[in-house]
Amino acid sequence: MSLIPNTKSAKIAFFNSKIAPWTTNATAIGTTAGAVTALEALVTDAQTKLDAQVAAEQAAKTATMTSNNGVDAMVTAGSDIIKAIRAKAATAGISVYELAQIPDPATPTPVTTLGQPSDFNVGLGADGALTLKWKCSSPRASGVIYQVWRRIGNASDFSYLGGTGAKSFVDDTLPAGSSSMVYKLQAVRSTATGPWATFTVLVGMGSSGMTASVAPSTGAKLAA
Repeated sequence: MSLIPNTKSAKIAFFNSKIAPWTTNATAIGTTAGAVTALEALVTDAQTKLDAQVAAEQAAKTATMTSNNGVDAMVTAGSDIIKAIRAKAATAGISVYELAQIPDPATPTPVTTLGQPSDFNVGLGADGALTLKWKCSSPRASGVIYQVWRRIGNASDFSYLGGTGAKSFVDDTLPAGSSSMVYKLQAVRSTATGPWATFTVLVGMGSSGMTASVAPSTGAKLAA
């Protein structure tokens, strides 16, 4: 452990506490009265400068807070005027923006058309459930939901299975013994719908047991 403390204030307090005993016993402890007197002056000077530093730091904090408050007040007042300018332009036309020398609001970019699902993949679980996966190009954070429908074998109608916000869906309602299913899905959001996509899944016995695959016409990808 170091004899001399680490902080400035503790160092000053340490040496200040030694002035009296070191002055009294200067010769006996191997120093001189003059050296201790010089140290005492340095202790006083260090304390004065530390006090000035603390005061300056506090003044800087106060100045920073005052500056922040001033800028915030300015922005609030300026923003209120900009709101008034926009309100005026809404009734008087975009020439108001020219007079105010601020840009008129940009025309909102329309939401990209929802994509069509593709690159289908299927996985067969030990419980017989099918995990469907696909890719689709749709706007980010657009609230897209994929609606999934299924038709088994030669049935004429599709049954609605549900919706998912992910590009995957688990079909755990497949009747036992089903070997051919047609799925169709569509990307939808509150104000738009994408084109339908349809793909066929085949389930059968493979060399490693039961397998499921997307029909070759859509690019088969096998999964055990």
